[in-house]
Amino acid sequence: MVGVLRKVLLAPELDSAVLMGWPATTTYLGFDGHPTTVYTRSVESQVEAVRTVLAPTANPSAPGAVQVSRPSDALAARRATNATFDALLLGLGAIALLVGGIGVANTMVISVLERRSEIGLRRSQGATKGQVRTQFVAESLLLSLLGGAFGALLGYLVAGMYATTQKWPTVVPLWVLAGGVGATVMIGAIAGLYPTIRAARLSPTEALATT
Repeated sequence: MVGVLRKVLLAPELDSAVLMGWPATTTYLGFDGHPTTVYTRSVESQVEAVRTVLAPTANPSAPGAVQVSRPSDALAARRATNATFDALLLGLGAIALLVGGIGVANTMVISVLERRSEIGLRRSQGATKGQVRTQFVAESLLLSLLGGAFGALLGYLVAGMYATTQKWPTVVPLWVLAGGVGATVMIGAIAGLYPTIRAARLSPTEALATT
């Protein structure tokens, strides 16, 4: 079989090399069956694991005589880029959660101010502070749940569309979607604490006097 290989980005020195089969090398070039250099390619996540067993696999009797090179510069650069990209996405996610929490808190504070008469009427009819707190906590959680579910669905659709344009398989773990919604609900619950406490502290006379 004769042909020209594609460019090897991870080992550019092979682009100018001539590759021959084992029988032809032994017959025409006097190859003794002991290679001096071996190239391996493995799954990126298993590179380090494979690297630790290369020496004893290549020369079980004297693994110390085998020199194993580090991963290629391209692979190292890709790892550094992925680490930076992951840190950037984590930072953006944290900022998004913070902004979402502030939005929930602001919405609930405005809701308390606009519904002072409703709170006063409920308190005058016998509603306790605990019942008022439960009402506003439930509203805060529901608002966060709906926002988190919509955000997770939108993120899934955007990721799927981008993967389709790149001809990649769309893989979004279920725990990522559940974790995103759960984090949003937790942030919403924390953000709703202040408006909830504020609503529960309103006395019936104070709330009804402002209507």
